[in-house]
Amino acid sequence: QVRLVESGGGSVQAGGSLRLSCAASGYTSSINCIAWFRQAPGKEREGVAQIYTGRANSYYADSVKGRFTISEDRAKNMVYLEMNSLKPEDSGIYYCAAGWGHGGFMPGEHFPFWGQGTQVTVSS
Repeated sequence: QVRLVESGGGSVQAGGSLRLSCAASGYTSSINCIAWFRQAPGKEREGVAQIYTGRANSYYADSVKGRFTISEDRAKNMVYLEMNSLKPEDSGIYYCAAGWGHGGFMPGEHFPFWGQGTQVTVSS
């Protein structure tokens, strides 16, 4: 079992920045990919960014490329999502997810472990 705890959400004006953190604990040797997903009210869950831990291969949704950066601190079992130039459409609940992958951008169904989510609100 892997436990994930997100933090760092909040409210910011358009153009601002936030950094989300995901702390992983438990049987972390069973995972090699940690991802950030988001869901806005009335919309489907969307994959935002993914990183293959140890290899640092990262993938991004087109909507966030050039604005968001995913990174890891393996020593601390932490993954971060640096979000810059935020837009109102970036608002939603951001979830950290973990699983085992073989490369590429994996859909949410491939992630068995999820955090409780953290709210991000971007006002115009």
